[in-house]
Amino acid sequence: MTMSRAKRPFYLNLFKIWLPVGGFVSILHRATGVLLAVAIPLLLWAWQVSLASAEGFAMVQKIVSQGLGAVLYFVVLWAFLHHLLAGVRHLGFDIGWGEARLSARRSAWLVLVSAWVLTAVLL
Repeated sequence: MTMSRAKRPFYLNLFKIWLPVGGFVSILHRATGVLLAVAIPLLLWAWQVSLASAEGFAMVQKIVSQGLGAVLYFVVLWAFLHHLLAGVRHLGFDIGWGEARLSARRSAWLVLVSAWVLTAVLL
């Protein structure tokens, strides 16, 4: 028995799909959750070292102020803020706030912009 053209598996190219802004916020919410889960051991290590002694604090401060450490600090801070704000947005949906198309689009843009602005302010 041969498969007809209609029954063949459908190839979905995710790079060619045009998602609404709410879709990007939702995907970024999931991705930042994974990133934060992966970053927990590193954050706990940095916290432990920084609290152990003044030298440890100085070492962690030096790491997060230069090069790759600074980039990692920026990414984790942005991920935390985006995940927090998108989570609050999704909780609002759960209780019925902002479900209309226009308000959902506005809240998605608000999450995207606010996460970047708060990251810049907190650096």
